[in-house]
Amino acid sequence: MADTSSNKEAFPKDGVKTYNLVEVVRGRTNMIEKGPDNTIFSFPIVAILELLIALGATAALVLFSLVKNAPLENLANPLITTDPAKAPWYFMGLQEMLEHAHPLVSGIMLPGLMVVFIMAIPYLDNSRVGSGRWFTSERGKRITLWTTIYTTIIMPTFIVLDNLFPPRELLRGIVPDVVAQSVIPVILLSVIVLLPVVVLMRSKPNAREVMLVLFTVLFVSAVIFTLSGFFFRGPGFKLYWPWAMPDGYNPLNNL
Repeated sequence: MADTSSNKEAFPKDGVKTYNLVEVVRGRTNMIEKGPDNTIFSFPIVAILELLIALGATAALVLFSLVKNAPLENLANPLITTDPAKAPWYFMGLQEMLEHAHPLVSGIMLPGLMVVFIMAIPYLDNSRVGSGRWFTSERGKRITLWTTIYTTIIMPTFIVLDNLFPPRELLRGIVPDVVAQSVIPVILLSVIVLLPVVVLMRSKPNAREVMLVLFTVLFVSAVIFTLSGFFFRGPGFKLYWPWAMPDGYNPLNNL
């Protein structure tokens, strides 16, 4: 017969502890060889894909280097400035921005604000609805498409009009330089960037859709500014058609 006194001490009547009876047995659970839905193994499946992408990129660079000659130029002469003096393609969009506002604004403040915005997106939009799906939903696809069309039209228009009627030149001596070179360009760019958000607000968007609009405007603008600076800026960093560059300049030679 079991010792009931010891059982009473282990399991007091008014105790606050809880107990569970468990047993270890040999066998296989129903989760063996089963993973979460819609997932793939990172190794070797993803690793092989990444390796193929790396090999493909390397092969493309090798083939491009065989087709396009890139000889070294003469030693730089500090008394002669290359015209046009263009930055590498990955900085070309930034150099194009320098043509439209004061360097402090277009070279430091605006790029810094863009970087902060991209870093803040996960905190501004922390919803899990639609996560992992391109553009979240069909409505998100339409928003992205129309924002892309809008930016593709408005940004080249801004570049051309600002080149023909630059406020920093037209208002020189009329208003303080800080207004012509900083305040007016910032106001114009802010209106361009925020206008699609204002239009979207009429349909009561969520945070994800607002982020889609802002990110699309910034991304497409970066591409347009890069292409503008690379293909359409010639001697004096003025706008020309690529086939009508003066002095025999060819923008493709910078590749």
